[in-house]
Amino acid sequence: MLKKNIEEMFRRFHERDPEPKGELDYVNVYTLLVAVVLSAQATDVGVNKATKKLFAIADTPEKMVTLGLEGITEHVRTIGLYRNKAKNVLALSIRLIEVFNSQVPENREDLESLAGVGRKTANVVLNLYFGQPTIAVDTHIFRLSNRLKLAPSKNVVETERKLEKVIPAHYKRHSHHWLILHGRYVCKARKPQCHQCLIVDLCSSKDKVV
Repeated sequence: MLKKNIEEMFRRFHERDPEPKGELDYVNVYTLLVAVVLSAQATDVGVNKATKKLFAIADTPEKMVTLGLEGITEHVRTIGLYRNKAKNVLALSIRLIEVFNSQVPENREDLESLAGVGRKTANVVLNLYFGQPTIAVDTHIFRLSNRLKLAPSKNVVETERKLEKVIPAHYKRHSHHWLILHGRYVCKARKPQCHQCLIVDLCSSKDKVV
């Protein structure tokens, strides 16, 4: 995609939604971290349903550890891969208490030392809560980066690096939210909704339907 078209694309995204928000529910940075860990290979809607009652009684690492594995598992059993995720939530809570004084760290290296936290999860937390201009590449962003020829690549790490280079600095903070929402609701995988696309005139994808 041409540099001028990338600038125009994000200008339109910004004009329509200057402060995009993630769709996961949380009450503090700890519950955001837990929600993102639980959201892997699951929908935000499904995670929110499960965490509504969980976060009402466990919004700190200490409270989560008190629940124990069985208690956590009972609350998240409606989420895919819930057994392993429950173990990760317990393990990361214990590590936060023992290593980080119950505080969620503000850097990627420390975040990735927690159970169940990979680069994407760390980027989401750093961006959403700490305001860092990180780009969390999920399936929607990976698809759009290739479909729109914005940052064509073969894997998510390469996609992230390319996006870091091509997205204008003044739009980078909210860029991954704009792309996720666009991919989730408009530029869908099987049936892109080109008739309601904000950037259809900037798109040269073979999947484009006019």
